[in-house]
Amino acid sequence: MKDFVLSQVKTVNGEEIDIVIEAGEVTQVTKAGYGQGKLVLDYSGVYVSSGWIDLHVHAFPEFNPYGDEIDEIGVSQGVTTIVDAGSCGADRISDLVASRKKAKTNVYAFLNISRIGLKRVDELSKLEWIDEEKVVQAVNDYKEVIVGLKARISKSVVSESGIEPLRIARTLSSETSLPLMVHIGSGPPTIDEVISLLEKGDIITHYLNGKQNNLFDAQEEPLQVFKEAIERGVHLDVGHGTASFSFKVAEAAKRHHIGLNTISTDIYRGNRLNGPVYSLANVLTKFLSLGYSLEEVITAVTTNAANWLKKPELGRIKVGDVANLTLFTVRNEPITLTDSEGEKRVADRRIETIGVVANGEFIEC
Repeated sequence: MKDFVLSQVKTVNGEEIDIVIEAGEVTQVTKAGYGQGKLVLDYSGVYVSSGWIDLHVHAFPEFNPYGDEIDEIGVSQGVTTIVDAGSCGADRISDLVASRKKAKTNVYAFLNISRIGLKRVDELSKLEWIDEEKVVQAVNDYKEVIVGLKARISKSVVSESGIEPLRIARTLSSETSLPLMVHIGSGPPTIDEVISLLEKGDIITHYLNGKQNNLFDAQEEPLQVFKEAIERGVHLDVGHGTASFSFKVAEAAKRHHIGLNTISTDIYRGNRLNGPVYSLANVLTKFLSLGYSLEEVITAVTTNAANWLKKPELGRIKVGDVANLTLFTVRNEPITLTDSEGEKRVADRRIETIGVVANGEFIEC
């Protein structure tokens, strides 16, 4: 279904509109009730935004534990575009690229600087697994898919390699003209060592984690190295995951007016089925419960994410663009939310997805 009208939908700022889609493209955005077409889908009271973008997922199902099916964490959950966050290195990136051609969800990827990717979860523990020539070749081969390089810089991943993998990643970033997404977690390396190597446009993912080696001090004040990174334009990405989001740290960030850049899930099979992630809608509900406005929350998975990707068409609703849209509601129902530390909060509103338009095709969630 690629010719229809989404009627009586409302934007996050409350404007009621009709969106006319023909041959998969947005052909008209008009006042509610004025859209013309053979098939009119009445979604009175339902919100519409440009399609949600999840900047940090794991969509290579062959790898365990960090893997899942593309459309299970994409269109089935109201997400039109996902970015795989380094599941594959140079050895398997061709397989991920092949799988995206069968999916309805738009797929991009960060290339793991380790050629083995997440075949093992200590993929940077041996420096010989970082094959610089293969990284450059993979980037050249799959320019339409690879949007950056991924380096997971925490003790369990790097082992005795310390900070050296990130120094190599920095060099590869210069050689390929691609930014870095850097996973932060338990040290060593220390958080100061890691953050000081990041430049404008690079991404810190898991910036709200509650581990000891995080970006806030014991008094919940942001570290100086963190404030300096923000000042020079380092991008902050949530990357909730199984172990990387703390309500207390998120509250500290909000008190200090830090973020929101992008909200992402770090979703994979385990934390989708068993929590604490479940879905992007669930993670967005957590930020709504923290006191962010609906507009701020949705902007973090639309405009902000699209702008980082340098694909502004994915973050807007505009005549002439291929239609990528998310339909969702905000229900006044209580929900118990759990962070990665096991802390629970009860919220009185929840975001739920209804459907998507992905590359012009309407799909119910």
